[in-house]
Amino acid sequence: MGIEVLGIDLGNTVCSLAGLDATGAVVYRKRLQRHRLLDFLEGLEPCIVAMEACGGAHHIGRFCLQHGHEPRLMSPLYVRPYVKVHKNDDRDAEAIAEAATRPTMSFVAIKSEEQLDLQALHRARERLVTERTRLINQGRGFLMERGIRVGAGRTSSIKS
Repeated sequence: MGIEVLGIDLGNTVCSLAGLDATGAVVYRKRLQRHRLLDFLEGLEPCIVAMEACGGAHHIGRFCLQHGHEPRLMSPLYVRPYVKVHKNDDRDAEAIAEAATRPTMSFVAIKSEEQLDLQALHRARERLVTERTRLINQGRGFLMERGIRVGAGRTSSIKS
């Protein structure tokens, strides 16, 4: 096919693909069900595989590394200027491929499974701490309606 850069717009169920040749011309366009994407990449000649850094992109990036591709993950904010008129998934895939060819583009490092596990633990803990704070503040509000004043913080004392 002569694909040098493959841009993938990752969707929940369907992915849009756009392949560029060495001159930057679009030589391949296709929509693929997400569960068939890895099989497609496995059969593709090694090339640059560009995606926005979103859910599942790190998994696909690690798969690409194992199969000889060069994965490039980018922030969606950096891709947006490359989308031409009337945004849709197919044009997004083309914009992703084009953005990946820019020499000044900054890319996101592919995270290992261990890094993603640690990130998940930190996010879960942050959510628990936030929820605890909300409950404490709600309880403080209920008590304030009954004339009981509680100082700020988890360990403060009750004042009437």
